[in-house]
Amino acid sequence: MPTPPEPSVLYPDVAACGSLAAAVRAEPDGCLGAVPVTSPDFDPLGHAAVASTLPHRKPLTVSAWARERRWSIRGEEAFQDMALIDGRTDDLAQVARAARAWHDGAPLDDIRQAASFVHLTGRFEVPDNDPARLTESEWQGMRREAAELEYAWRETYRNLIEAAHADPVLRALYPFTSHWALRFSTTTRPQLTVVGPCLSANSDGTYGVGRGFITQDLGEFPTAREAVAAAVHHLPPELAPVTLGG
Repeated sequence: MPTPPEPSVLYPDVAACGSLAAAVRAEPDGCLGAVPVTSPDFDPLGHAAVASTLPHRKPLTVSAWARERRWSIRGEEAFQDMALIDGRTDDLAQVARAARAWHDGAPLDDIRQAASFVHLTGRFEVPDNDPARLTESEWQGMRREAAELEYAWRETYRNLIEAAHADPVLRALYPFTSHWALRFSTTTRPQLTVVGPCLSANSDGTYGVGRGFITQDLGEFPTAREAVAAAVHHLPPELAPVTLGG
């Protein structure tokens, strides 16, 4: 693989400012002014962080790509470190506008309006860390992700997520995925407590249910609805409501 160019070659304007933080702050459309923006000493041209006035938001991270002139952003909530927004653009002015809106505590939809490249992950903010709302937010994010996939197996996977969400027993559990296998927890992140079987969407359009990770020892089914029913059947009885993990 060819060696990527030096950052100062891809980003001469950033290099002239001394850091990505300084370059973002210098964008006139961003109106960042005295907003805290920092870059790490180990890679000042490649990374920046923009603090938020909201305690339940982590600083917005900005990262420069190594092989082409482009930036990525990621804005996480503070309790689980899960992304609320992300996006990529070659327009640093757009980055600055998104950073200002994130810092000011603008609603997520308004950040998207301020900077058109911003992508909403589907998760919503839960300032009080209510576990039921965090669970609902994670389901919404998972459904958004499944709807936006571009892989060949996206329909099979989306059917699995939607069928699981439609079941009230599974919907009450905290969902998470590992290698696109659907699993459940009785606690939220950051410390998950795995419960019940693992559901997988197979490349041939069938669905597997197993006790272990991506196993099918509990059966292979032609429809997502049947797989979900099997998973519910093998759940422990009388599950308590989801609690905070950690």
